[in-house]
Amino acid sequence: MNGTYEQGLSRRIYAWFSAGNPRGSWPAEERARELRDQGHSVTVVMDMDTDRFLVVSESREAVA
Repeated sequence: MNGTYEQGLSRRIYAWFSAGNPRGSWPAEERARELRDQGHSVTVVMDMDTDRFLVVSESREAVA
């Protein structure tokens, strides 16, 4: 699954968590840590439009 953040560029979305979670971004940060331990280069970002924390790839890829 890809989420587009800039025209012509996208990042892979590995997981998402509701921003309304009582633990805030912690679940997303924990999942990001698990993925990093598996060798993935990921970061956590806030998607204001959907009110979710997204665990996404750090590198952007060109979209055809």
